[in-house]
Amino acid sequence: MTTETTINDVERQFFGHPKGLKTLFLTEMWERMSYYGMRAMLVLFMTASIQEGGLGITVATAGAIYGLYTGSVYLLGLPGGWMADRLIGGQKAIWYGGIIIMCGHIVLAIPNENTFYIGLILVVLGTGLLKPNIGALVGQLYSKVDTRRDSGYTLYYLGINLGSLIGYMVCGYLRINVGWHWAFGAAAVGMGLGLIQFYLTTPELKGVGAEPTVKMSEKAQKLSWTVIGAFMLSLTFITVLLMNGTMTFNAAVVADSFAIIATSLFFICFFAIFFFGNTSADEKRQLISLLLVCIASIFFWMGFEQAGSSLNLFGQDYTQRMIGTFEIPPEWLQSANSFFIITLSPFIAALWINLAKKMITPSYGIKCALGLIIMALGFLVMFFAAQIAASGLKVAPYWLIATYFLHTVGELCLSPVALSAVSKLSPKRFAGQMMGIFVLTYSIGNVVAGRLAGNFDPNNVSEMPGLYLQIGLFTIAVGVVIAVLTLKTRKWEKLAES
Repeated sequence: MTTETTINDVERQFFGHPKGLKTLFLTEMWERMSYYGMRAMLVLFMTASIQEGGLGITVATAGAIYGLYTGSVYLLGLPGGWMADRLIGGQKAIWYGGIIIMCGHIVLAIPNENTFYIGLILVVLGTGLLKPNIGALVGQLYSKVDTRRDSGYTLYYLGINLGSLIGYMVCGYLRINVGWHWAFGAAAVGMGLGLIQFYLTTPELKGVGAEPTVKMSEKAQKLSWTVIGAFMLSLTFITVLLMNGTMTFNAAVVADSFAIIATSLFFICFFAIFFFGNTSADEKRQLISLLLVCIASIFFWMGFEQAGSSLNLFGQDYTQRMIGTFEIPPEWLQSANSFFIITLSPFIAALWINLAKKMITPSYGIKCALGLIIMALGFLVMFFAAQIAASGLKVAPYWLIATYFLHTVGELCLSPVALSAVSKLSPKRFAGQMMGIFVLTYSIGNVVAGRLAGNFDPNNVSEMPGLYLQIGLFTIAVGVVIAVLTLKTRKWEKLAES
């Protein structure tokens, strides 16, 4: 039986796609339930008063910590991808990463300030292992000429947002009706369900990601594990010093430094592969095309990740959330994004397939530029909403819903397409590392988003309209520039099909 026949037989078992996609779909769904359920509460918990069970810190500090947390989650995707490629393989990276994430949420459920930060660190470490490798495995289920790749990533993205919808609803309800730490505990249960599902259905991956793609010598492996062990010991030592007050921590300063380091790492690692990865001329052209996608991703997440910070606080403080005597949790407003993705994903997936049948295939760069511009329009909506809030009135929920709708359409145009671009345009021998490098775009965007959110002073609402307008107009300009440059690079993307 040929490989092609085998693949076709498997594809019929999960909406016309390889059955292994179901394994990754469900694992990512539960992991994202835990991640977004906790993320939706994070800034609210940090800014809530101690009497309310929160940490009682300022919006600026909370925004910086939020950005550091979400940025670090993705920064560690770089070593996580490298470990999968060279030491343990993608499957083990997903498994052990999920276990660490679950432990982090369990620690977060303990009502103690010190354990809160320890829990965040564990979630960061675990997601760095799991996130880049589960995305890379999706791409490895398809050949490079398979036109269903974009559709497969869109379905995978549906799993992400189904999980986030569950997380928003469950954790938001528990926070309001039971307590903060019960909601954090629910996130641990979600990750546990994902681990059980992954363990039981791993055989459906048919060996994809079971072994490292690059074989290292025994000496190199020992050196790698020594470095990893030294890093973990150093992290533990620093954490202890911070917990007992020996070291101080300025979140804003660290966040600014983090943004600079993450951006430098992205360009260093990207161009290290470009210049020193023994890449062919065609591979270099493909990497240049991919660079535009990465830049679009950075600016997209700078805007989109306001959902968990400034837009979340706007929903809590300036939005009318009462329906009779029932108060809508602000986390539920964030679930609009997940709802729209679940609703629209099948149509977007079908759109790319139908366009391909008509020999109309927009380039990755054009799709990403379009997504960036559509997302930016959401901030123009918030410009008008913030003007109403600045006048002293509560804003109707539909303003935030409209913003999340535009963000969702932009996300569907950019995010699954960008993941597909990484898996298709990256040199195969660097697949895991390139996914890790791409995940750095999330890291950069998230930490900058956190710093931007710190500028939204809840006591000075009159500044909000101008801040939202600046974000919107600047992001639109970036999208237009990327679209123009893509007129040149779109031909290079097709080299990956040869």
